Amino acid sequence: MKLKGKIAIVTGASRGIGLEVATHLGKHGATVVINGLNSDQGAQRVKELTDAGITAEFLCFDVTNEDQVAENIKSVGDKYGHIDILVNNAGGLGGRSRFEVMTTEFYRSVLALNLDSVFFASRAAIPYLKKGTHPTIINVTSNAAWNAGGPGAGMYGTSKAGVHTITRALAKDLAEYGIRVNAVSPGTIDTDFHSQIKSTKPEVFKSWANNIMLGRLGQPQDVATVVAFLASEDAGFITAETIQIGGGQALGI
Repeated sequence: MKLKGKIAIVTGASRGIGLEVATHLGKHGATVVINGLNSDQGAQRVKELTDAGITAEFLCFDVTNEDQVAENIKSVGDKYGHIDILVNNAGGLGGRSRFEVMTTEFYRSVLALNLDSVFFASRAAIPYLKKGTHPTIINVTSNAAWNAGGPGAGMYGTSKAGVHTITRALAKDLAEYGIRVNAVSPGTIDTDFHSQIKSTKPEVFKSWANNIMLGRLGQPQDVATVVAFLASEDAGFITAETIQIGGGQALGI
């Protein structure tokens, strides 16, 4: 996988899966632009990436804010003249709430974080992806899209199911420009996403591995290697697919 000369944007990349994706893309030669909400943390991550020999920069913006997304992605496209890779990784649970007591504000906030962000970033990047080399959009979704999440996480599962659908819709919409669009759907990955239950109910956290065919939780690098493959020209004929990592279901390809 040779990504030298590629310009990649990875949202939600201050830690966890996003940071590992950015690191993996950078080690294969891409210039990586990472996004997050904490400038100090972002500066530290850029230093870590730079120390590893990766060309990187950080942009602080809220992926749920339409204007901030448009302005910052435009700045990347204008600076480099093109964008080759967009990884829509930003997302999250947003908390837990059952539908009976769910507020409209909570509903909209989870939808914005997981689905609006994909729309805003993709729309802003498309004009620059058209100028890229073998351009691609890769959306990070979740196995919760199939099982609808656990109690109180139904809105998370619903919003991630929307990411599956918008992936296929974008792929159909952009195929004529040679822009591929795929999704990666991780199962349970050992990141800060599960930090609360890991610290308060470690026995429950450990038991999750028993429900995974391979008998272990996934690691961020398990996701990053798949994303890097999809971003490369090796995956030049893969589009409108969702690749599932971990869990009990088969791959989408």
